[in-house]
Amino acid sequence: MVKRYLQVQSLDDTLLLLSREFPNAPSVMTVPLENAAGRITASPIFAKYSVPEIHVSAMDGIAVVSAETRDASEQHPVTLSQAVRLNTGNVVPPGYDAVIMIEDVWEADGKYTIRKSASPWQHVRPAGEDLAESEMVMTSRHRIRPHETGGLGTYGITGIDVITVRIGLVPTGSELVAAGTRPKPGQVVESNTVMAKAMLEEAGATCTRYPFVEDVKEKIRDAIATAVRENDIVIVSAGSSAGTRDFTADVIGDLGVVLIHGIATKPGKPAIIGKVQGKPVFGLPGYPLSALTVLRELVLPFLRQYGLHVPEPVTIRAQVTSSLPKEVGSDEFVLCTLGNVGGRWVVSPQSKGAGVQMAAIRANSYLRLPRISEGYDAGDEVDARLMVPVEEVKNALIITGSHDPVLDYLADLIRPAGVSLLSTHIGSMGGILALRKNECHMAPTHLLADDGSYNTEYIRKYLPETSVDLLCIAERQQGVVSRDGISFANLPGRSFINRQKGSGTRMLLDHELKKAGIDPASIPGYEREVTTHIAVALAVKSGEADAGLCVYSAAKALGLPFVPVASERYELAFRKEHENDPRVRALIGAVRSPKFAAILGILGGYETRETGRIRPGNP
Repeated sequence: MVKRYLQVQSLDDTLLLLSREFPNAPSVMTVPLENAAGRITASPIFAKYSVPEIHVSAMDGIAVVSAETRDASEQHPVTLSQAVRLNTGNVVPPGYDAVIMIEDVWEADGKYTIRKSASPWQHVRPAGEDLAESEMVMTSRHRIRPHETGGLGTYGITGIDVITVRIGLVPTGSELVAAGTRPKPGQVVESNTVMAKAMLEEAGATCTRYPFVEDVKEKIRDAIATAVRENDIVIVSAGSSAGTRDFTADVIGDLGVVLIHGIATKPGKPAIIGKVQGKPVFGLPGYPLSALTVLRELVLPFLRQYGLHVPEPVTIRAQVTSSLPKEVGSDEFVLCTLGNVGGRWVVSPQSKGAGVQMAAIRANSYLRLPRISEGYDAGDEVDARLMVPVEEVKNALIITGSHDPVLDYLADLIRPAGVSLLSTHIGSMGGILALRKNECHMAPTHLLADDGSYNTEYIRKYLPETSVDLLCIAERQQGVVSRDGISFANLPGRSFINRQKGSGTRMLLDHELKKAGIDPASIPGYEREVTTHIAVALAVKSGEADAGLCVYSAAKALGLPFVPVASERYELAFRKEHENDPRVRALIGAVRSPKFAAILGILGGYETRETGRIRPGNP
C-alpha cells in the first residue's frame, strides 16, 4: 500500500507543538575560557579572588605617607624622610597611603623632594577596586562576548559551565558517499548533516554525526535508538518522504510516536517530528534546500526554547523584481539576491529547485511567502530576510543578464575590496530590461543586430532616454560544442541543447541558422533550454545532447571539441549615473587589471584588444 503523509500542519502550529510537547532542558558542558565567546552561561560566575588583591600603585612614582606632604608647595618644597620608588601595578608597602607621580618629584642624593601635597590614597588602587573575591561576575544565561573573556581570565576563571543541546545527526541511505568523494551514477554525497552540524553548532549546540545507515529498517531503528540514548535531540537525514524505501516515520513510530509527518512549507514539506523516550526526533527531507528550510525555520527556532542564542534574521524592505505566484495553504521560502541600486533596495529570486545548492551559495537573503498569500507581483514591496551581515548586502554589486564563466573570476578579483558580485543569469535581453527598470547595477550583454553590430541597437531601443555606457569584457568565440567535432552545418538531425529565449547565444544561433538556411525544426532538442554556457557543455559531455552552442572557455573547461561559429562582443551595460558608484568602479578596475587579462588568456577563446574600453551605449 502506498504510504501517505499524516495531516499536514502549518509551520506556526508545528512550532507551538514543539514548545508544548518537550521540556526544553539543556545540557551543561564545561569549555575552556578561550573557547567561551558566544556561549551561554549555565550558572552564575564568581570571582576567584579580589582584583587587585592588595593596594597597588596606579602610576609610576613614589609611595608616601600623605601626612608628611601636607605642607609642600611651590614656595615651600618638602624633602621626604621616607618614600619608596614604584612602577604602575607595584604593591604599595604597608604604612604608605598615597602615590605621587614621578613627574612631580625631584630626586637628589637618594632623597625625594616634592612641591605639592598628596591626599590620602591618591593614585592608589585599593584592594578589590575592580572586583572583590566571591563577587558575581556574570549571571546565568548570559551570552559571553569576546572582550569579556579577558575580564574572566583576570578574575581567575579558566573553565566555564555553559548550556548546550546535544544533537545526534543520523544520515540514512544506501546511496550515500562522504563529502569529498566523487559520486558514481546513483550515488549521492551526504551533505545535509555537514550543513546541519555547522548551523546548529553556530547556535551553541554540540553535534555528533553518526556513520551512514543503509536503507534497512532494522539498522535505522538501532541507529536512532542509540542516538536517542546519547543525545537531547536526534535529527535523521533523508527517509522522510512518502517513498517506498523511506523508513524513518515507521521506525519513529515503533520506538515512540510520530507527532507530525508533513509540514505546510515549500520546500520542506516531508519533514517529520516524533517523540522517543520523551525526546524530539526530527526527520529531514533529502533535498538539500528542503533540509536547509527545516533547519532554519523549525530546528533553530526550537533551540531558542533551550536558551541557546538564535538571532532573528534582519529584514530589509525591498522591491521584488519578478512575480512569485503561489497557492494558498503553505508558507513558501524563496532564496534571493538583494542589493541597493540607485538608493533603492531590490530583491531578485533565485531558482526554486530544492536540489539546487548553488542557489543557497549565491543567495544573500530569502523571502517568506505566507501561507494565506497568493504570492507577490513584480514591483511589490516585501521583507527580505538577510543571510549575511547588513554591511555585506550594502556592498553587493548586482549583475543581471548574460552568463559567462569570467563573471566568477571578476567576483573573485573584487572580493578583497569588500564588494560581493551577485549575478543572475536571465539572458542578455533580460539584463537590458532589468537595467531599464534600474534593478541591477550592470547587465552583461552580447546582442547581435541585423547590421552585425553588438548591443547598441538594443540599448537605443529599450533605454532611449537613459544614458548608458558599455564596458567591454572581451571579444569571445562562440561555437558548436560536441563530443565528436560536429560542425554548424551538420546540426540537423543531431540532438541539441539550447540557451534560453532572450539570451545573446540564442539570438546568435537563430541568426546563423537563418543565414545558413537551416530550419530549427530540423534540430531535435532545439526547444530544450538551459541558462549557462557550462550547462550546455555539461549536457553534451554527459550524453544528454550531441551538440550545443557555447563559448570556447566552457568547452575547454570540460575538455570537449569546439568548432568556432562567430566572434562576438561581450560587454557590461551600466547607467552612466552609476559610474562613480564604488562597486562599479571596483569592477571596472578589475576588468582593466593585468590579473584579469592573464585569466582570459588561461581560459582561452577571448580576444582582449578592447578589454576595459568604455563606449557610449546609445550615442
